[in-house]
Amino acid sequence: MNDTPAESRPPTPADALRFAFGTLTVLPVRVGRWDQATARGGMLCAPLAGLVVGLCAAALGGVLLLLGGGPLLAAVASAAVPAALTRGLHLDGLADTADGLGSGKPAEDALRIMKQSDIGPFGVITLLFTLLAQVAALYELYADGWARGALAAAVAAVTARCALTLASRAGVPAARPEGLGAAVAGTVPVRAALLCAALVVALCAAAGAVFTPSGASGALHAGLAAVAGLGLAELVLRHCRRRFGGVTGDVFGALAESAGLTALIVLALG
Repeated sequence: MNDTPAESRPPTPADALRFAFGTLTVLPVRVGRWDQATARGGMLCAPLAGLVVGLCAAALGGVLLLLGGGPLLAAVASAAVPAALTRGLHLDGLADTADGLGSGKPAEDALRIMKQSDIGPFGVITLLFTLLAQVAALYELYADGWARGALAAAVAAVTARCALTLASRAGVPAARPEGLGAAVAGTVPVRAALLCAALVVALCAAAGAVFTPSGASGALHAGLAAVAGLGLAELVLRHCRRRFGGVTGDVFGALAESAGLTALIVLALG
């Protein structure tokens, strides 16, 4: 019988996947390890969790289209699925981050505002326009056919979670000593984070080539959407680091929503 504590053994790929799916989705996955090595693997697997979320969103949108629901209903459903599969945590993080940034207060006071359970006016306004923009972009894409809407839902979800991988890279500190932000901050080597981002962009481009009739043009468009989403998230991350001194779980939520929405808008503008 092996009595060695789990944390003293190197994490397996299964440990990393459980961490990613257990922390980033509501799927019934138990996270058995919270050590730094497992967090590193989990955040590198974050885009895989995003892929599952995106495919679920695309599937529901497609079913509603087949049943005659129309592109608007499909768009609403595809926007609702990621929120449901995360218990709205990323949207809540976006709202809290907006309240903290909008307060204009010093870092300590802003972090205290973000930790409160209520949502202030900045958070409400940000949530409202974010959800409206998501639905509007998805509507335009589904109006051109299920393939474009499904591709967008998947690309946005994968890009959103890849932004979390990049935000977990070495050199990005946590703003608080507790919470998910502290658990994953600085765990991913910079080279591994960049390689993960490059792989995500390449896979998004490949999906664009396969699922759009334009081929090479579709590949370029989908790849640029992922790059734009990751780029916008990086700008938000840098601003949050200046204002709060580092990342928190709320900031991670804001980065995911910012990256995903940017990717959707770029795809809708094609």
